[in-house]
Amino acid sequence: QVQLVESGGGAAQTGGSLTISCTASEPIPGLNAMGWYRQGPNNQHPMVALIVKGNIAIYRDDVKGRFTISRDNAKNTVQLQMNALKVEDTGVYLCYARGERAEWGEGTQVTVSR
Repeated sequence: QVQLVESGGGAAQTGGSLTISCTASEPIPGLNAMGWYRQGPNNQHPMVALIVKGNIAIYRDDVKGRFTISRDNAKNTVQLQMNALKVEDTGVYLCYARGERAEWGEGTQVTVSR
């Protein structure tokens, strides 16, 4: 079974930057989307950024212009560069991949303080 392993994250101050990465343990069959969600209550996780088929990046409105998602297919990796961080960006970021089925990572904590 494919495993998604996140790295990076940690603590930053408002206006700072962090980078989080996610690596799949093996190539994902039929991969058509990979990216990041933020953990929410009742298994409702709002999307933060995704790269979908055609290498199209999709962002939630409140991170546009601040976050940049990129993918390295050869390394089975997706990365999220987060700039101009805000307190409200705080949360657990979950790596997500959709191929023949949806896969989720365990999450990495991002904490932004004033």
